[in-house]
Amino acid sequence: MPDEEGHPTRSEMDLSTVLNALSDPLRYEVIQVFLTLPDGTERTCLSFGFPVSKSTLSHHFRILRESGLVQQVNRGNSRKAHLRREDLEARFPGLLALLEANPLARRAGTDPEPDPEAAAPAR
Repeated sequence: MPDEEGHPTRSEMDLSTVLNALSDPLRYEVIQVFLTLPDGTERTCLSFGFPVSKSTLSHHFRILRESGLVQQVNRGNSRKAHLRREDLEARFPGLLALLEANPLARRAGTDPEPDPEAAAPAR
């Protein structure tokens, strides 16, 4: 049963829920940023600089929290999140390495760069 903040235990983390959380470009980018930071680094929702409202950010971080991708903790007058690396690696071995090897091609809300090699089909 998730704790009072909505964090699932390691055994409650579900792959389909995690993949659904990662299906949104903004949430995928949050995880990509955490993967570039030292383990245990905490960030506030606003520190990512996304051009969306606070309520939208809260929604996205709730999805990340309830899927088990991040853990949020209250730090005085702010709430900080960190990637649950150890739990994710134990529950879904190799998932984080796969995410690291597949960075987001675009910033949320922008068009991706065209792949010059995929421009014309081979005949």
